[in-house]
Amino acid sequence: MNTIATIFLLINATLLLLLPLRWAALPLLLGACYMTLGQGVELGPFHFPVIRILIAVGVARVMVRGERLSGPFNGLDGLMVAWAIWAVGSSVFHEPVSATLVNRLGLIYYGCGIYFLLRVFCRTVDDVVNLCRITAILLIPLSLEMLSELKTGRNLFAALGGVNELSEVRNGIVRAQGPFAHSILAGSVGAASLPLLVVMRRKHWVISIAGVAACITMVQASGSSGPILSAGFAIVALAMWPCRRHMRMVRWLTVIGYVVLDLFMKAPAYFLLARIDITGSSTSWHRAELIDAAIAHFPEWWLGGTDYTRHWMPYGVGWSGNHVDVTNYYIMMGIYGGLPLMLLFMAVLGKGFAFVGQQATQPDGTEQGAMVPLVMWGLGAALFAQAATFLSVSYFDQSVVFLYLTLAAICAGHQGTATLDAGVSVTVDPNSLLVSPARFDGRAASRWS
Repeated sequence: MNTIATIFLLINATLLLLLPLRWAALPLLLGACYMTLGQGVELGPFHFPVIRILIAVGVARVMVRGERLSGPFNGLDGLMVAWAIWAVGSSVFHEPVSATLVNRLGLIYYGCGIYFLLRVFCRTVDDVVNLCRITAILLIPLSLEMLSELKTGRNLFAALGGVNELSEVRNGIVRAQGPFAHSILAGSVGAASLPLLVVMRRKHWVISIAGVAACITMVQASGSSGPILSAGFAIVALAMWPCRRHMRMVRWLTVIGYVVLDLFMKAPAYFLLARIDITGSSTSWHRAELIDAAIAHFPEWWLGGTDYTRHWMPYGVGWSGNHVDVTNYYIMMGIYGGLPLMLLFMAVLGKGFAFVGQQATQPDGTEQGAMVPLVMWGLGAALFAQAATFLSVSYFDQSVVFLYLTLAAICAGHQGTATLDAGVSVTVDPNSLLVSPARFDGRAASRWS
């Protein structure tokens, strides 16, 4: 690591060890937003970028302090563990097994490490709002750097290694990427964070507006169609708030609509992806062809994944002679661990949506009670944007932090406890979302309105 990265790591590791619980996520998010994967240490076959080192420090903090998960071990926690177990176990279907095992351990280290740490750090709905505020504050300077990159074509994070100094230009459009491994990933982070920053507008409206502007800037500076569509999905999901108690009907209408399109189109309905090109520099046709190829070669990967996909397409990628560009996170899970890993990953997302639905569709009750459904709906919109994003990109850098941040925050909201600023803890009945303690401070509640 260079001097800048070493100082950055030491400061954030110290903060992670010393900060109070509700601020403990700050160093992790700093590592995700302001450090590239180019800085780290090698330990045998294992590569530890700064963000992975911070995860290890976070685990040490939790063990030393005796901190625990908020609430009981729940269904989403169990699915995360099952996903991790199969990700490791399916290594036996690949060659060489040892190298694959190292790769899968890295995959679950990111996923379970970030998810369970944030489950410990984020315990109440008030913590969720605070986490969103931290995210907004960190994304504002990052968006300004990406805006500068868009104007100059030079990435300031190149000094840290892991990213090119000269930004990618496609069809005359500069694609800013900041510290992330690709411009699409940078824009996707902005798109997926957009609903998180909207949910805190009642309490921190200035930071919320600035954060939303930062997210839009990141999406626009990425110069990619995928993030723009993801932001659109996030906005549509937020706009569905009045229909939240009728989402079963919406889901069925969506399924019926897809089936009708599939019956009347000459090509499968998913080839609608091939028609999307907002920026004039997209390769949406590749996304549709990839789905088609995965279905055609299903017998090759369904059980435990595959080591070779190069024959799926008439072209490959420069960084691998064995694979095509797998720009679909669901299919990537299938390549990693077959249909079981793909379905477990989908089940994790589905359980997250189920938690959102259980809380967001309950009666609002008092103003304080109404906070929980509204925050949960915003988290669900963020998860929906992520789920849509996975159709066009596979996460392969620190952007995955924002997926597991969203899932951990959903778990915190699902616990049914909110802590007011005034220091009064109020327990929300998970069945009614009505505030129950006698000590209810109306002035504190009004700050949520």
